[in-house]
Amino acid sequence: MAGRREFLAGARADVLGYGQGFLGPALRMTRGRAARIDLVNRLDEPTTVHWHGLHVPGELDGGPQSAIAPGARKSLSLLVDQPAATYWYHAHQHGRTAPQVYAGLAGLLILDDPRAADASLPQRWGVDDLPLVIQDRAFTRGGQLAYSAMGPTMMDGFKGSHILVNGALQPQARVPAAWVRLRLLNGSNARIYQLHFDDGRALQQIASDAGRLPVPVAHTRLLLAPGERAEVLVDFSSGSGARLLSAPDTNGHMADMMGAAASPPAVGEGGVFEVMRFATEPAGTGAARALPARLAGAALAPDWPAAVRRRVFTLDAHGGMRAGRGRGPMGGMAGMGRAGSMGGMMTINGRSFDMGRLDFATRRGEVERWEVRTEGMAHPFHVHGTLFQILSLDGVKQDFARTGWKDTVLVQDRAELLVRFSQRADRATPYMLHCHILEHEDAGMMAQFSVA
Repeated sequence: MAGRREFLAGARADVLGYGQGFLGPALRMTRGRAARIDLVNRLDEPTTVHWHGLHVPGELDGGPQSAIAPGARKSLSLLVDQPAATYWYHAHQHGRTAPQVYAGLAGLLILDDPRAADASLPQRWGVDDLPLVIQDRAFTRGGQLAYSAMGPTMMDGFKGSHILVNGALQPQARVPAAWVRLRLLNGSNARIYQLHFDDGRALQQIASDAGRLPVPVAHTRLLLAPGERAEVLVDFSSGSGARLLSAPDTNGHMADMMGAAASPPAVGEGGVFEVMRFATEPAGTGAARALPARLAGAALAPDWPAAVRRRVFTLDAHGGMRAGRGRGPMGGMAGMGRAGSMGGMMTINGRSFDMGRLDFATRRGEVERWEVRTEGMAHPFHVHGTLFQILSLDGVKQDFARTGWKDTVLVQDRAELLVRFSQRADRATPYMLHCHILEHEDAGMMAQFSVA
């Protein structure tokens, strides 16, 4: 639905949201229990809702083949049987994914598993268990959201000069003086974050995209690409607050041209900028007082049979120089970002996305080894309907205990993945694989496949 939201004082911007003015509510589901969801499109254009990370059949996945027309209604019953984790949902209308998500069509989805509950983890929602949807945006002088589909910004993906967390500009959260759980989602169109605290305290990662890790993994800097999630524990027991910062994003072909690499105001050396602040208050009862040594419900490394086939996917953005042009506030975005203006510019294996072409077919239960190659810049590679194991990344063998199950991975050069599908996706409603820089996806860096 369309709405209005005040980001800058005294200015109300045109936005989109799910049942509210901007973004959508955090949905909570339980493993093994069906959730009924009613979708009504109150926009003046088609849209879809993709359940990013959920293992559901293609007809429920919300890919571009499942468009909901203006005024139409669709009811879904999602029965999800997979590890507890932080997932999300967002628009996925081909040619319009980037502007629709930018305008606000995204939200968090939490999957709980009562059989894998861990009492040692912070779990008071909004108190010591905080969802943080991190996005970047740009604004016109009048306070409207500004979005660019110009060639250089489309080549690297659109990056804004202001940081939003849960739809608020650089907010402050008050947390107990104890261990606090942060559920991090990079919901930006293209920006890659290198998250760290100003005082050097560690981010103890306890979960990745698709489930918990066996033991906490300490990071002084946590890299989070578009579409990726991470759950971390942070120690505030000293009572001192902190600022969450990020290094600037230098990924792309056009980093120094025409403002394509817009970055928020620097607060430190090297262009480091502020994401948000934390202040503390007395912990009270029920606070987590220690870092758990091991995590209940952690994913185990797969014990799968040998791969039956190998596939290679090469993501190439070089054609994007021929992108369409246009710039304007949200109120004037209706014609920008469509497949006609940006589509066909970017490719996977030399072919731009075609709604009428099935790129390959696979079968449920079969294990495949995928090699993902990138050209010119790093691309966050996402696969619908499943999770995967990262075998190697940019020439370095990966430890499953540190990476866990993934559905999105940032590939600078080359990755090797082990993939298996458990759900069906037919030719009419296939699964997608694509770059999660949304401008690249809209411009054709996407493929579709069936699972029989």
